[in-house]
Amino acid sequence: MAKIVEILDKSKVIHLGLVDDGMPYIVPMNYGYTMEDGKLTIYLHGAPEGYKLDVIRKNPTCCFELECDVEPFEGKVACQYGTSYYSIIGRGKVEIVEDPAEKIKGMTVLMKTQTGKDFEFNERLVTIVSVMRVDVSEFTAKHRPAPGPAPVKVKKES
Repeated sequence: MAKIVEILDKSKVIHLGLVDDGMPYIVPMNYGYTMEDGKLTIYLHGAPEGYKLDVIRKNPTCCFELECDVEPFEGKVACQYGTSYYSIIGRGKVEIVEDPAEKIKGMTVLMKTQTGKDFEFNERLVTIVSVMRVDVSEFTAKHRPAPGPAPVKVKKES
């Protein structure tokens, strides 16, 4: 679980996937998270109106992806080139948060994740943004390492 928390702390953009009348819609967003007893909850914020909120109201089912430590690597031939990374993908339901106390919590968590600093919010400040909470039902983490150096072949002399 420690590596998952490290990925969540290092990544700064989540790609939120939604579905609008059968058509996929993906939007990159800043996020905050809590991890309590192995349960991941993600907080997002945005404008108080817009397409994303309209889609969520119609269909709160979502998926998401985030990544960090993205490093391209080379190979001897084209098929050996690639990218090393850590990532998390998951699914859940998005809820638009209306309760001012939870909006304050969501914005506090988001700013802590994004900056590492503690900020204070009040009810007035959170009325000018929408706050969304993703209740994560499942997620997986992956690491694709860069290949190590090729083994050195030693010719044995007799």
